[in-house]
Amino acid sequence: MKLSVIVAFLVLGTIWGSNFIFMKWAAEWITPLQVVLLRVIFGFLPIALYAIFTKSLSFSHLKHVGHFFVMSILATSLYYFGFVKGSALLLSSVAGVLSGAIPIISFLAAMIFLREEKAAGNQWLGILIGLAGVILIASPSQDSVDQNTLLGAGYMLLGVVSVGASFVYAKRFLGPLNISGSAVVTYQLALSTIGLLLITDLTGIEDITKDTRALIGLVLGLGLLGTGVAFLLYYYLIKSVGALKASSVTYIPPVVALFIGVFWVNESLDFIDYFASILVFIGMILVNKRKNVKAILK
Repeated sequence: MKLSVIVAFLVLGTIWGSNFIFMKWAAEWITPLQVVLLRVIFGFLPIALYAIFTKSLSFSHLKHVGHFFVMSILATSLYYFGFVKGSALLLSSVAGVLSGAIPIISFLAAMIFLREEKAAGNQWLGILIGLAGVILIASPSQDSVDQNTLLGAGYMLLGVVSVGASFVYAKRFLGPLNISGSAVVTYQLALSTIGLLLITDLTGIEDITKDTRALIGLVLGLGLLGTGVAFLLYYYLIKSVGALKASSVTYIPPVVALFIGVFWVNESLDFIDYFASILVFIGMILVNKRKNVKAILK
């Protein structure tokens, strides 16, 4: 594997893994919808510029605007909103670990809606183990969290289910269209921006400027890097090593989020948190073990 590919894997995993602490900081000053709106706007800029530079956009794509609208909800607005609300209510490390359920939920959705996806015995085991970890880590009885734990986990799972469904939708409806990924994401981010502007109360959105750390984390960490650059890196990995191998980058963010939460911002986790995290990681590995599991990302 080329050095540039390895670096892209590590950088992308680190960017996605750091998003949870940035979401938590931003949600302390503005509402979750405002966080999502600003993230989408700042993420849209580099993606749109790249799509224009590569001449990926075309007026002929407008006839598929319905599909882009669905993706703007599943793969952007609802997905980001669930993660922001979850990160605001949970420890950032716990939220990051719960994001590890994305491959598990994605595979379940593929089995249900894509007939060609079948589970082997080890994958059923991975699903059960991973979901057991999610249930354990969402337990509201832990001393390290408050009564909002279950609600926060629910929002995280909302985001996980939304992005998992988006993979299946893209595979079924967008894959046959042969439209470049940068164009699809440009359209979905543009539509997401319009939709969010219509439903978001902008009152107090300027409060994010009161905390430099939160502002930089939102604009640079979540927007430019966490959305814009992250998508570009992911496309580079897909082009370089294929969708299957590129999808293995999902192993990295939960580990990064756990490391940042525990060692950087000094979040206190109990033994059950670590045990549940291990279960989620084992579930991810088992579910991704068979070659065709992540074909839904193509």
